[in-house]
Amino acid sequence: MSEFATSKPSNKTGRKRLTLHPLWLTAPGLLFLAIFLAWPTLKLMLLSFQDSEGHFSLDVWSQMFGAGIYVKVTINTFIIALQTTLVCLLIAYPVAYWLAQRGEITRRRLMWLILLPFWTSALLKNFAWMVLLSRRGILSEILMGLGADQPLNVLYTRGVVVFAMVHSMLPLAIITMLPTMTSIDNRLMPASHTLGASRPQAFWRIFFPLSMPGLVAACLLIFIGSLGFFITPALLGSPQDSVIGQLLITQVQQLLNWRLAGAIAMLLLVVTLLVCFCYDKLFGMSSIAGGEGHASNPRIRAIGYALISLLARISDAIGTLLSLIPGKPRFGWLLTLFSVLTIAVLILPVVSFLPMAFSSSSFLQFPPPGFSLRWMQTYLASPIWTGATARSFGIALVTALLAVLIATTAAFGLARHQGKSGSLVVMTFLLPMIVPNIVTAVALFYLFANFGLVGSNLGIILGHTVMAIPVVFIIILTTFKNYDWRLDQAAGTLGANRLQVIWEITLPLIKSSMVAAFIFGFLNSFEELTVALFVGGGVKQTLPKQMWDDVLLSVTPTLAAASVIILTIVTLLFIVAERSRRKAEAL
Repeated sequence: MSEFATSKPSNKTGRKRLTLHPLWLTAPGLLFLAIFLAWPTLKLMLLSFQDSEGHFSLDVWSQMFGAGIYVKVTINTFIIALQTTLVCLLIAYPVAYWLAQRGEITRRRLMWLILLPFWTSALLKNFAWMVLLSRRGILSEILMGLGADQPLNVLYTRGVVVFAMVHSMLPLAIITMLPTMTSIDNRLMPASHTLGASRPQAFWRIFFPLSMPGLVAACLLIFIGSLGFFITPALLGSPQDSVIGQLLITQVQQLLNWRLAGAIAMLLLVVTLLVCFCYDKLFGMSSIAGGEGHASNPRIRAIGYALISLLARISDAIGTLLSLIPGKPRFGWLLTLFSVLTIAVLILPVVSFLPMAFSSSSFLQFPPPGFSLRWMQTYLASPIWTGATARSFGIALVTALLAVLIATTAAFGLARHQGKSGSLVVMTFLLPMIVPNIVTAVALFYLFANFGLVGSNLGIILGHTVMAIPVVFIIILTTFKNYDWRLDQAAGTLGANRLQVIWEITLPLIKSSMVAAFIFGFLNSFEELTVALFVGGGVKQTLPKQMWDDVLLSVTPTLAAASVIILTIVTLLFIVAERSRRKAEAL
């Protein structure tokens, strides 16, 4: 790759033009993350080492580890995160494998169904499960109709918490694994068959090892994301299923115990970073940033190959037993059935709100007893709901613009830079994905409280921008990796200056990706609750925050009407984003 400044010194002036190193273009983004992510997080954590007078003290840590409740909740959080990760991987891998075998057009349509619930509010999905899985829900009615002795009673249990968390994280696992699987040369499997390998042997010894980078990257993202969950356990779990996020909310919003909140946040962050460190030593963090992950330790690789060999032999033995069945039935349809059922479950809570929004009932139930526009009219006539919707829309617009500006500048500089330092910068821009959202939100709340930004639109915009930067950055950086820089060089040789090259050549060619990145940044902000819950301060109500209050205080079908508005906006923007992304890939 050529350097950012390719122009030669002018013969007329004899002066050398001032050149700018490409990495300087990442400075605005790095400074933004330093001010609104690193600094407030560090300040919050340092509070845990101070007493009420500001002197060094470990009293808070003694209190936290001395009280059994904090230790219990911490262990509980890790167990739930591990359970969620394991179940998610067991479901996502076969679905991603099945999608990888589909044609390009079919795969894109199915991915739309998978990603729609991913961009739908977690609050909305969890409340849908509350309605569907209640004792008076449709599943209970079906079971009672089949002869069950009593209605379904699964709400407020560990099982339903893990189920709902898996439902939220499953699309992320699939979209993380799928690119790795689709990049595997499809000629390798037939080639192994010609050399005598059975289908199970070919899968375990060839396809599975090559798909490992996507698998381990999904494992890390799911586990880290699960550590920061608090909405799902709060709505669907019992007090025995409390997690660290709920403790943080209690300490900040109810007890105003910033020192203990800092200790809890630090514990969560340290564990997260420790997991990332172990992941890097085992597989390499490059798999998260888009590179090829690998096990750096030969012993670990040897253990992995031994396990793969064992699984291949077990699969061969099962295949041999199945071949003894008379008629030799085929079981390939089971993978298709499993994948279709999984996708159906993913979209079930999303589409269930559509009929509930037009229900004649005075409370949320599915299926609704009759049709009515009452709750849609209530939503449209309520200044609280419409005001929250308009505020969310405006905040999301500004957030997306700011995130695209920061991420595009940084991605352009990184794409023009060659060197090991680029990987460190990339990981810095991905930090908001690594630091749990609840920690970021509490740290921003503490910072903004000192500057009067709590309860302001600007505070929410800054917090949402921190959250949106990684998504926008990845989309644009991926585009620049496939960009033909010879076009810029050709324009330069024809007399165009740097600004003309960027404005006339570079930006038009990446315009579709920027549109897609803008829309995903918009959706990230429009659906975000954690930052709005803390930084909004109960004064500036965004639509997700208003929905949260409605769930806690007075559940009415107005919530379903608001959800229909969200689904409509999300669906339309997601379609536009996907079309823009396809145009970018076609360039």
